[in-house]
Amino acid sequence: MSATIISGNFIANKLREELKQRVRTLTETWMQPGLAVILAGDNPASRVYVRNKAKTCEELGIHSEIFNFSGDTPQKTILQQIQDLNANPEIHGILVQLPLPDHIQINEIVAAIATEKDVDGFHPCNVGALATGHALFRPCTPFGIIKMLAEYDIPLQGQHAVVVGRSNIVGKPMALMLLEKGATVTICTSQTRELASHTRSADIIIMATGKPGLLTSGMIKAGATVIDVGINRLANGQLCGDVEFSGAKEKAGYITPVPGGVGPMTITMLMNNTIEAAERAKAKAQVEARDGSVQQF
Repeated sequence: MSATIISGNFIANKLREELKQRVRTLTETWMQPGLAVILAGDNPASRVYVRNKAKTCEELGIHSEIFNFSGDTPQKTILQQIQDLNANPEIHGILVQLPLPDHIQINEIVAAIATEKDVDGFHPCNVGALATGHALFRPCTPFGIIKMLAEYDIPLQGQHAVVVGRSNIVGKPMALMLLEKGATVTICTSQTRELASHTRSADIIIMATGKPGLLTSGMIKAGATVIDVGINRLANGQLCGDVEFSGAKEKAGYITPVPGGVGPMTITMLMNNTIEAAERAKAKAQVEARDGSVQQF
């Protein structure tokens, strides 16, 4: 029996209808939410991602600005742009599209973003807050995966989840979020010996390696939930994930496709975080206005 396909497109479209209403409320009662994206260099994939984000902003009614920098732009120029955006009250979220040119220190760039505008959830303070269970913003891809699992009523508490990949963007925050939900979590890396011995015992497998077809049907137990974060382009131009989909879907209980799985959820949760940042800014402005009027009285 084939696995149930977890449709990221379906869940994303459902969530975006809710996001549109939140944007309308903010725009009518205060101001339009705003997202700024910084793009440095000429990475073709990055340009596609940024265009997709701008398109989604337009669909939801979010104001978006894209700041393009050449690949040889000095780091101090990008840092100055971030400082300007930090001070701009009409921008509620700031995203730096990765990867950056080699001469740019990623950690310094990310740390320069105001924590209340760090809608990617990569600032060191937000990473630390996530580890303690008090995240201001949750990284978009793991956040989207948690939403997907919830939408299909896939239990996490007491389940064994194996995360394959240890990146700061997906693997590490994914493990923390699963722990927060009560799962027993194993993290596997490229150095893990006998990967299949870990994945075969998993109730939930999260693949985030960037290696096409790494997980095969023989590496999963019957009925497991398989989430494929990978998106790889083969020599023939075809997109595929880190999971050998045709075989795995005949053994898994639930599985995400590539494309149409995790990808749409990542952008949707970025929009959610941007709107949430605007809602917090509105609440803060209201408190400051109220406190200010009391002092003047």
